[in-house]
Amino acid sequence: MIKIVAGILGHSQAMIADGIHSLSDLGTDIVVIVGMFIASRPKDESHNYGHGKYETLSALIIAILLSIVGLGIGYSGVTSAMGIFQGRLIIKPHIVTLLSALISIIVKESLFRYTIKKGKKINSSAVIANAYHHRSDAFSSLGAAAGISGAILMGDKWVILDPVACVIVSFFIIKEALHIGKNSINELLEVSLPVEIQNEILNIAASVPEVQQPHNLKTRRIGNISAVDMHILLDSEISIEHGHSIAHKVEEAIKEELGDDMIFSIHIEPNH
Repeated sequence: MIKIVAGILGHSQAMIADGIHSLSDLGTDIVVIVGMFIASRPKDESHNYGHGKYETLSALIIAILLSIVGLGIGYSGVTSAMGIFQGRLIIKPHIVTLLSALISIIVKESLFRYTIKKGKKINSSAVIANAYHHRSDAFSSLGAAAGISGAILMGDKWVILDPVACVIVSFFIIKEALHIGKNSINELLEVSLPVEIQNEILNIAASVPEVQQPHNLKTRRIGNISAVDMHILLDSEISIEHGHSIAHKVEEAIKEELGDDMIFSIHIEPNH
């Protein structure tokens, strides 16, 4: 809100656009909080794998909100730049808008580093998405600062740099929105884990004593956890109890290497 006021008082459309972007942080923070609250609920009769997908949905909503903000800011910058070419006068930005942009860069980059660290620690796609929102805000403030400083320092003929910076801000926002949206859609469509992780899972399973030919691996993300379905071959002479114990050892070995946030379904087949 401070940046919007600074932009209005300082006659900078780039700062107003940057302020609107920052204001959208409030909306995405609410989405993240609500999404994580629902995602933290335990599994029930209608959600046997838990509520993790709500967190992924939250990240997708953040991406949609960012896209709307980015497109709106870009449209505003383009129309203002066209107005200058058509002879419309624009007041040169005040120095206060540049100072606001510089402060915003420092604050938002610090927020990004803190939030991304927390998001990775708890393996939360929504928190990570919100961290990149902070990073896009820092980049947008950088673009705004460049445009504002150019408009201030280079004279009235270069006042067009302010709305141009506004358009640059929109590109940063849309770029981050596409990145977040792609990851969220992949999770909602249950795209498999990266190939290198799948290969690591198979290699770990094969290293467990008595396990033969782990195969038919299927993986997917459910919010902040990974689901792993896999078949393994065991000697047909062993007991059911022993086979169950081996399957449990496979699960523990994989969790030890890749983390505890995983659920397993291991199908045992006799190797004749």
